[in-house]
Amino acid sequence: MLKYYAVKEKIAILRKYNFWDKKYPELGLIRDNYLDKINAFIGNKLIKVLVGQRRVGKSYLLRQIILRLINSGVKPVNIFYINKEFTDFDFVTNYKDLENLILAYKHELKPKRKIYIFIDEVQNIEGWEHLINSYSQNYSDAYEIFISGSNSQLLSGELATLLSGRYIQFQILPFSYLEFLSINKAANTKTSFLQYLQTGGLPELFHLPNDETKRHYLSSIKDTVLLRDIIQRHNIKDASLLQDIFSFLVNNASNLISISSIVNYFAGKNRKTNYETVANYIEYLKNAFLIHQVDRFSIKGKEIISGTHKYYINDLSFKNYLYSGFEYGYGYMLENIIYLQLINSGYNVYIGYTRYKEIDFVAIKSNRTIYLQVAYMLIDKATIEREYSELETIPDNYEKFVVSVDDIQLPGRNGIQHVLAWQINEIL
Repeated sequence: MLKYYAVKEKIAILRKYNFWDKKYPELGLIRDNYLDKINAFIGNKLIKVLVGQRRVGKSYLLRQIILRLINSGVKPVNIFYINKEFTDFDFVTNYKDLENLILAYKHELKPKRKIYIFIDEVQNIEGWEHLINSYSQNYSDAYEIFISGSNSQLLSGELATLLSGRYIQFQILPFSYLEFLSINKAANTKTSFLQYLQTGGLPELFHLPNDETKRHYLSSIKDTVLLRDIIQRHNIKDASLLQDIFSFLVNNASNLISISSIVNYFAGKNRKTNYETVANYIEYLKNAFLIHQVDRFSIKGKEIISGTHKYYINDLSFKNYLYSGFEYGYGYMLENIIYLQLINSGYNVYIGYTRYKEIDFVAIKSNRTIYLQVAYMLIDKATIEREYSELETIPDNYEKFVVSVDDIQLPGRNGIQHVLAWQINEIL
C-alpha cells in the first residue's frame, strides 16, 4: 500500500510539470531559430542534446519543443518531462530512479506508440548515460530522447564514443540581437543595437526592474556556475584564483592572450600559479560556457596556429553589470557581439592571420567563407584605411566585410562591403 501511494505521489509531481492536462507552463519568447534547427532532426532515434550556460533558456526551449510536438499531433500523454533543477525531483538521484519513474509513468498513463522523453539538466542524474544509451537503441519500444545540460563535456570521452553517430548537439546561447528586438518590440535601429550592446541577452534580465537587481542576478549566476559546475565538479583548491581568471578574461575579451601571459600577469601581482593550473581553469570556464576560445587561423597555410587565442564572453551582461568599472572599449564589446552572432548563425569562427596583418574573423559555414573586420566607428581616413587595407591584403575572392556602428553605410571598396552592425544578420 505504501508503495502504491508513493507511485501516486510521484505521478502527481510529474503531472505538475507535464502537459498532460493541457495546462501549459510558461513558454517564454518562442525561439524559432532553434526550434527550426531542432525540428529538422525530429522523427528519428538520434538523441537531441541541448547544451549551454545556465539560465540561457534551455528549459524554456525544451518546453517549446514539447508544444510543437503537441501541435503537430503528438498526444500530451506520450511526452515525459522532468527537470532535475526542481527540488520536486530530488528523489531521482540515479538512472535506476529515473527508469523506475518512467516505468511508473507508462503503467499509470498507458501511452501508446512512441514516447518522447525530455530530461532537463541530465548531468544531475548519476549514471544517466546508461539509461539514455539503452532507451535510444530500444527497438521493442519506440522512444525519442531530448536532454539538456550545462557543461560542454556532457557527451565526451567514452560516452561520445559509445553514442558516436547517435546524437545531435545544439549549443543554446543567450538572446540574440534579433530576439532582443522581438522581446522588447523594438525597431532595428542603431539606438536599439547600442542598447543591446550595453545590456546583454540573458532571458531573465528582461523581467528585472533595475540595474541593481540585474547586478545581483548576474552575480548569483556567476557564483552558481563557478561553484556547482566547476569548483564542486573538479574539486578546485583555489576558488579565488578561478574567480580572478574569469574576471581577467572578461576584461580582456577580444584581446590576443596566451596562457603564459596570464601566468605572468598574476605573478606580477604576487599570485602564485602555474601554466597547468591556469590552462585547466580556463578549460573549465569554457566547458561551463562562460567564455569561448577562438583560435588563430593562417589564411595562407589554412591551418590553426597554436600559442595565443582570443576569448569572448558568452554574454556581455557579465561585463556590463559585474565588471563595468574596468577599462574596456566599445570596439571590443562590438567584436564580442559579432562573434556571438556568427556562431549563432552556425559559423565556425577563427581569428585570421597573415604574415603582417590580423583579420578579426574568418567565419566558415558549409561552402561559404567570409572575412570580417570590426571597428566601432570609421571616424577618419586613417581608420578607414587601416580596416580596409587589412582585408585587401588577402588574395582570395571570398566575401569581405567591415562592420561598424556608423550612422551611414559607406560605399564598397575593391569588393569589400561596409555593413552597419545592426544589419549584419542580413549578410549572414
